[in-house]
Amino acid sequence: MEILKIDHLSKIYGKGETAVKALDDVSFSVKKGEFVAIIGPSGSGKSTLLHMLGGVDRPTTGKVLIENTDIYKLNETQLAIFRRRQIGLIYQFYNLIPVLTVEENITLPMLLDEHKVDKKQFDDIVKTLNLQSRLGHLPNQLSGGQQQRVSIGRALISNPAIMLADEPTGNLDSKNSGEIIDLLKMFNKTFNQTLIVITHDERIALQADRVIVIEDGRIAKDEVVRP
Repeated sequence: MEILKIDHLSKIYGKGETAVKALDDVSFSVKKGEFVAIIGPSGSGKSTLLHMLGGVDRPTTGKVLIENTDIYKLNETQLAIFRRRQIGLIYQFYNLIPVLTVEENITLPMLLDEHKVDKKQFDDIVKTLNLQSRLGHLPNQLSGGQQQRVSIGRALISNPAIMLADEPTGNLDSKNSGEIIDLLKMFNKTFNQTLIVITHDERIALQADRVIVIEDGRIAKDEVVRP
């Protein structure tokens, strides 16, 4: 089942002679449960693409459909709600709220929606992420690997349609990087969580089901690694 469809997506920054085309007529789709890695050199447009997929920045032209919802037809309030409920975002630098505890950071999307947290789901996520003994800690009391685990928990708590990770291991050492990727793969395979990872690391990319290479704002290659 197709869960994500990108249709002739372009993004231009600036006007006239100073205009920069960050994305140039990009189209592809992703099936539910797929693990897709998007790679490319710095400045290739892959982070711009992730921002478009995540509803963070509007495209100049084209469509992004998530579960058949054209997200850029939504107004800002509707888009913010859709993003919170259907798109799990994981960043390189964690983006945790420093004054909130681990538990509060993980459950924040549900609290903002005024939805009751499913205790069993929360407990399962926390146990899988090995954060049971850290729930009352603040982000500055955690290691980098633990902070990234919290951001994964926050991304998963609302059962999103897709999970987007922007260089999720870029700020971690090799041991923590391996653990984070193993966790993401586990959630992908065990819970059929659709996962799209932006990365410079080809070793991470080769663990995906599919690799999309972006160069100069266009798709240079779209290859199934493991069917």
